[in-house]
Amino acid sequence: MYIKQGLRAKYYIRYADDFVILSDSKTHLEDLLIKIDLFLNQELHLSLHKDKTYIKTYASGIDFLGWIHFPRYRQLRTSTKRRIIENMRWYPKPETINSYSGLLGHGNTYKVRKQIGL
Repeated sequence: MYIKQGLRAKYYIRYADDFVILSDSKTHLEDLLIKIDLFLNQELHLSLHKDKTYIKTYASGIDFLGWIHFPRYRQLRTSTKRRIIENMRWYPKPETINSYSGLLGHGNTYKVRKQIGL
C-alpha cells in the first residue's frame, strides 16, 4: 500500500517480500529508495538488503523470481535452468514435472524444454 498510495509509484511489481519499481528517471528511483528505506526502518523495524538493492537499466534485464526480464521477452536465470535440469535428470515425480512445465510456459524456454524432455 505504501509504495502505490504513499509514494505513488506508477510501475511497481511485488511478490511476497520481493519488489521492483520501474521509472525513466534514475534520480526518482534514488529518492524512492531513500524513502522506502526510511519507512521500513521507522515503521516496520526492517531494512533493505544492501547486496540485493540496486538501480539498473531495463535494457540490461531485471532479475526477478527466477527470470531475467527484458523489454520484449524473458529468459530463465542460469542458476534456475541448471537446477531444473538437475532435478529432472533421475525419474522426477509427476508433481515436479507439472511444476516445471508450468514455470517454463512463461518465457523463452524451448531449448530447456527440449533438453529435459517436456
